[in-house]
Amino acid sequence: MHVTILGTRGEVEESAPGHSRHSGILIDGTLLFDLGEKEYLDLQPEHIFLTHLHPDHAFFVTDPAPVGIPVSGPEAFDTSPNVKIIDRPFTLGPYTVTPIPTHHSKLVRSAAYLVRKGAESILYTGDLIWINREYHHLFDPVGLVITDGSLFRRGGRIRRDAGSGTLYGHNGIPDLVRLFAPYTTRILFVHFGSWFFEDIGAAEEKIAALGEEYGVSVMAARDGMELETGDPVFPRGQSSLARFGV
Repeated sequence: MHVTILGTRGEVEESAPGHSRHSGILIDGTLLFDLGEKEYLDLQPEHIFLTHLHPDHAFFVTDPAPVGIPVSGPEAFDTSPNVKIIDRPFTLGPYTVTPIPTHHSKLVRSAAYLVRKGAESILYTGDLIWINREYHHLFDPVGLVITDGSLFRRGGRIRRDAGSGTLYGHNGIPDLVRLFAPYTTRILFVHFGSWFFEDIGAAEEKIAALGEEYGVSVMAARDGMELETGDPVFPRGQSSLARFGV
């Protein structure tokens, strides 16, 4: 599968060339996961899958607009567009898309998506604290994991709601590498928080170094990066292969 990383910026004020657009990845020009920017609609995917209804993943939450493309997510959104709940594997042509419940927010439901096409596979998590162990067999193994780069520090920033006991926030990049390393050879980080913009070069090096620690290939993505799921590792010293533009 051919993957284009459309946006790598989290819900932060900071921005930089290569990290200015909000969440979205495009697979084979057909499946779009997250809709952080209205311009992604110009790519005319066949189907859109949302990890959750936060505006940096679903722009229309704060900027209502017609979409005109089928949209699925972990919970309904009844205005424009009409998001339909996906809670079981979905088949579209050669693709099987399996939603996997995740922990992230106390106010909205969230899901990761496992995409399989023949022997190739991608797990895209969106923002993430954790995925329950009962679902880990679904991505054992997976060719490529694309996950949450909001925080680098171990333990991330995780809080517990006093009323419901629900955990919410983001885990740390080292914790997510440790989570996914047993199941994949490649982990790609997107959705960067403020920490990343303090020194992007140093941040990219810190992320890559974690791969050596855990024996997997780890990289920070950039807006417009393109890659193939069949590649065994990320190309060294090449974090951006193309620049997205519409």
